[in-house]
Amino acid sequence: MKDMAKVELKQPIIDEISASIDGAQAALIVKYLGVTVDQDTAMRKELRESGVVYKVYKNTLMKRAFEGTDFAQLDSHLEGPNALAVSKDDAVAPARILAKYVKDYKPVEFVGGVVEGKYYDAAQLAELAKVPTREVLLGRLFGSMQSPIANFARVVKQIAEKDAEPAAAAE
Repeated sequence: MKDMAKVELKQPIIDEISASIDGAQAALIVKYLGVTVDQDTAMRKELRESGVVYKVYKNTLMKRAFEGTDFAQLDSHLEGPNALAVSKDDAVAPARILAKYVKDYKPVEFVGGVVEGKYYDAAQLAELAKVPTREVLLGRLFGSMQSPIANFARVVKQIAEKDAEPAAAAE
């Protein structure tokens, strides 16, 4: 009877984890032990502003919630104190944001992650974090597209001006 009560108390947390990973593009496991309150607050604020859910859960509950999903690939990392960072919108956002804290705050470290169904170890997450945001990539794309168009327009204008000069001289 006592064990049933424990399971009933844990089920809402398992459901919460399941809901957060349902449809998620990325879920990362991070070690955080030794981070100061100020550091943790700053990290959580930046993650939240980018739509990343960052929360500490018991490993056994994460393992239960991960069952039957791509995120079950993280089960081997569920030992010791871990935090879970989940993003439904931007697959790279958790890695990109957390990479700054991994670099600046030594207690924070990547453990592993699943991004768009594929497992990434800590080193691969560090590399993934270097991928620019979608907005930056689109800006670069449009910038590179704009340059040839601008050059073409300049050449056409010069040709038009050159053709107009003899006509003006003939008058």
